[in-house]
Amino acid sequence: MSKVRAYSIRAEDIARERERVGGDLEKFDHSRVIRLDTLELPPLGPRDVHLRILAFSAEHNVDHAAIADTQDIAKARGGKIYPGNSAVGEVLAVGGDVERFAPGDVVVTHCNGAPDDYGYPLRIWAYDQPNSIGWYAEEAVVGDWQILPAPLGCGLSLWEIAALPLRAPTAYHLWRRAIGIFRVKVPSERLARVNVLGFGGGVSELFLMLARSEGHRAIFCSGSPARRAHLESLGIESIDQTAFHRFAGREDVEAFNKKVRDLTAGVGAHLVCDMLRGNVYPAGLRCMARLGVNVSAGWQLAQQCTYNSAQLSVRQLTLDHTHYETLLGCAAATELYGSVFKPTVHREIYAFEEVPRVIKEMHDNVQTGIPIVRVAKKLPEAVAKLVP
Repeated sequence: MSKVRAYSIRAEDIARERERVGGDLEKFDHSRVIRLDTLELPPLGPRDVHLRILAFSAEHNVDHAAIADTQDIAKARGGKIYPGNSAVGEVLAVGGDVERFAPGDVVVTHCNGAPDDYGYPLRIWAYDQPNSIGWYAEEAVVGDWQILPAPLGCGLSLWEIAALPLRAPTAYHLWRRAIGIFRVKVPSERLARVNVLGFGGGVSELFLMLARSEGHRAIFCSGSPARRAHLESLGIESIDQTAFHRFAGREDVEAFNKKVRDLTAGVGAHLVCDMLRGNVYPAGLRCMARLGVNVSAGWQLAQQCTYNSAQLSVRQLTLDHTHYETLLGCAAATELYGSVFKPTVHREIYAFEEVPRVIKEMHDNVQTGIPIVRVAKKLPEAVAKLVP
């Protein structure tokens, strides 16, 4: 197979940069760690598919890998990783046993790196799955089980489709867990319409779109005016997180709780999606309705969270930690592109050579939506018409 350009992250570069900034991650220069490298593609196996990457979305797991704030995953993986686990690609060639795909097909990836006995991922592709090579690259070789047909007729642009392969299955899994657990406690004939609150970015937005599509009241808490405006256009209410100083102190948490109670006639949020944790966690817990469910699959701000078990027991609250979807769940989530999932995309579409800047700006929380990187300069005809 050929050699292609691909991004890599090396543990020695992380250590050098962390030493340079004295551990102050706000001064961390991602361009010193996320480097454009050369990758030799593996030979095409009988169940493999050779892809030309058309576009991909930036993901927070790449930021975590670059700054090693939760785990030095590059070191754990032997010193170097090739990141990227969400992409849209064009099939260039298929192995002899591949039946579902053919050259010219356009596909989306998923990042379930190693399904367990129930289909849920033990590891995530291009993050902690051993020997996995990511898709922040010009081309890639994947197993045929790792891709799904791209729903090009769903009404979304190419950039909107590229925003969803990782986020949509995550949101779909979070939603079916949250509403499923709540219905064990409160059946629909007792309460048909529930209050649903989401914090943060892309996954929470999609979680709320699912809630709204099923007739529930959806409320989005974000500091981004652009993201709030987009969700408001879809019938989702919004709260400006900056009005509560991003929950810097106890008084901010109490003021936010009052806001949510006022919006919900004193009831609170039955379902909360918190992909951030950190300062957001106590705010999400405080404003929950009795018998509520708080779900998370992320740790953007912090990994650790504590709670008073007796208080949660008396209020009958459930904290549920999820990860990512099954292969069947990924396919089901993809069916909802355009009809339910209408993501907020950052106003600038980045060039392939700008990935370090993309991740830095995502880390700094200055983007107006999900950041998208265009890789292929020339697009297939079926996809070119989806570019605004």
